[in-house]
Amino acid sequence: MQPQPREITADYRRRAGIFTWSAIVVGALMAVALVVSVVFLVRADQDTRNAAYGYLALVLWVGIAAAVPILLALAIPAARMRRQVREQRR
Repeated sequence: MQPQPREITADYRRRAGIFTWSAIVVGALMAVALVVSVVFLVRADQDTRNAAYGYLALVLWVGIAAAVPILLALAIPAARMRRQVREQRR
């Protein structure tokens, strides 16, 4: 006996959209943090008086590493939910 597919409600579709956009925002913030950290490293390498920029780059890398599980926790359910919404429309 095959399980009956659940009906996809408007609330479910809205939550799928929220998860999707949240994952997009977190990913964009991570990309910006990566670019800023590279800029900080270049500034730190240019002059020894700007060594604090190197430490700021390290802090950003720690933030990026901490955000990876958050991104996965948002993106994986969002992808599954969006697939279910797409399959129900067929």
